Amino acid sequence: MIEIDLNIQHYFCGGVYAKRMTLPANHYSTTHKHNFDHMSILASGAVVVQTDGKSTSYVAGDCIEIKAGIEHTIVALEDAIWFCIHATDITDPEKIDETLIERG
Repeated sequence: MIEIDLNIQHYFCGGVYAKRMTLPANHYSTTHKHNFDHMSILASGAVVVQTDGKSTSYVAGDCIEIKAGIEHTIVALEDAIWFCIHATDITDPEKIDETLIERG
């Protein structure tokens, strides 16, 4: 698997933040943890989410709960578009990860 630029796009509306990532087949997102529970939506494609040694497959249209503090990686089985959805009033893309991503 190869880690690449995920062509991230940011969307903000009424206290909700959506981060859109494009994952080409056989590529993955950086392993990370969040400070808060959130949901993710797989808009297209198929992925495997690896959490705490467990792998779960998802297909386009699935809505996935990601618990706070759980290290996870998203691996694209085919070209995929993934949205992370968070409740937050932060609207600066340069600062959003400082609040949402757990730092070692």
